[in-house]
Amino acid sequence: MDKSNKIKLFQDQKVRTYWDEEREKWYFSIIDIVSILMEHKNYQIARNYWKVLKHRLTKEGNQTVTICNRLKMRALDGKMRLTDVANTVELFRIIQAIPSKKAEPFKQWLAKVGAERIDEIEDPELSFDRAMQTYLTKGYSKEWINQRLKSIEVRKELTDQWQEQGMKEGLEYAILTNEITKAWADKDIKSYKKLKNLKKENLRDNMTNLELVLNMLAEVSTTEISKEKKPQGLEENKDIARKGGNAAKKARLEIEKQTGKAVVSSKNAENLIDATDNKKIELSKK
Repeated sequence: MDKSNKIKLFQDQKVRTYWDEEREKWYFSIIDIVSILMEHKNYQIARNYWKVLKHRLTKEGNQTVTICNRLKMRALDGKMRLTDVANTVELFRIIQAIPSKKAEPFKQWLAKVGAERIDEIEDPELSFDRAMQTYLTKGYSKEWINQRLKSIEVRKELTDQWQEQGMKEGLEYAILTNEITKAWADKDIKSYKKLKNLKKENLRDNMTNLELVLNMLAEVSTTEISKEKKPQGLEENKDIARKGGNAAKKARLEIEKQTGKAVVSSKNAENLIDATDNKKIELSKK
């Protein structure tokens, strides 16, 4: 399951979502949907309504609620908490059980969300455009966003190469990514995230421009070496990952030698966005 949670808007109201890459399905927060259909912003009332409805549907033998997934999504207090989610088909069934004048437009919205994802698969440029808007909304600078979008392209080329070499998406990708990171940054992903005070957040979304560039160099190097060496099995691919990471480590050490500063930083997204906001304020004063 893709751990990066996203926000979709229905008539200016937020709906928490997850995109499952493996199943190619959207998952939506049921509480968010119920709150919108009830036209009530009090989440506790929506939770209680869903609890009663869930019990009723279960008694009626409705399979929709028995197969509902629970995923961690960001709650109002900012913490990641387990909440009931449903895919598009399951949501259609739940919506039918809730009397609401918003039911029909909400069904149309669900269809649109699904269509957008299909469009992105057929035309990846649309995905980049939406990603650009998402990062701009969060407050990142355009310079940082350009680097981040490039890093996504580089990462895709690497995972395509791993797939070609027979590596399995999920655990093996994570192991290889960790090897690359340890090689160039002298920190495994767990330590790197701890340095930046991160938990479930995406590490790359919390890297500085320079960190992103070096991480890209490590992944590009790994991709190119893999193409030439054609490694077989996890251990050979781990060796290639370390070699790719070491190529970027040499660049990192030279930069640190010339600047006298550590490249691997404790700065996270909050710091990066604050810096962008401060820059905008300074420019507005001139």
